[in-house]
Amino acid sequence: MRKNILNSFFLVACTILAVGCRPKKEIVKAPPVVETAPVADKKSENLAALLTKELQYNTLSLKGKAELDVDGNSNNVTINIRIKKNEVIWFNVTALGGAIEAARGMITPDSLLLMTRIPEKTILRKPLSYIQNYTNKQVNFGWLQAIIVGNTIPEFMSEKSDLKQENGVWVLSGTEQGLAYRTLFNTLLKAAELNLNDAEAGQALKVVYDKYTPVNNGLFPSNLKITSAAGNKKISVAVEFIKIEANVAVEFPFNVPKTFQLIN
Repeated sequence: MRKNILNSFFLVACTILAVGCRPKKEIVKAPPVVETAPVADKKSENLAALLTKELQYNTLSLKGKAELDVDGNSNNVTINIRIKKNEVIWFNVTALGGAIEAARGMITPDSLLLMTRIPEKTILRKPLSYIQNYTNKQVNFGWLQAIIVGNTIPEFMSEKSDLKQENGVWVLSGTEQGLAYRTLFNTLLKAAELNLNDAEAGQALKVVYDKYTPVNNGLFPSNLKITSAAGNKKISVAVEFIKIEANVAVEFPFNVPKTFQLIN
């Protein structure tokens, strides 16, 4: 059966939260939809307006709790994610309230490193292009980064995409090299839902964003749900971020014990 790297990545992405006392978060509510009369098509200006809402940051440090469901088997995990923009995505996943580390990973624009402790102690080292063996060849570091922080996928924000208003909100859609994409925005001009479908590979990914909170003069989705399906395999990850910090000092610890087995 063909493996699905989107599933694998988001299994990893849901191994990232250390739970602490829950701080109060300020949630920015999307204003109600206001029906307006049709206006002349100005795609470039409308794309530019959406891009002004992208979260700007140098680093991010995220903590949250997640519920992972794999083919109906549900587990609660905690997650820490650290990002240095355009350079590194680091994460670790723990169980039992953070008492046991299940996995740790680091992704760069050219490499993938994944260490697991449960059920076996293994280490996977691969070039990032490894993920393209299992999914659309367009998937890259920038896509993964954008999906986590609620920004748009850069390659889709172009004149070749279809951009129109449906029920008072913007919808961006199109097809690129066999991959159909659709982003539904809310009235804050932030992504509310992202859908990626590769019909030939039989793979689909859906991301739902909610409860945007102010971060570094922008907005970050404190709640997101990721659903990935390939054939009869289905993975769902619901994450609530309880701590979101931008432009703080971050470290990416990754020492691999010699006892770990290397997976080729």
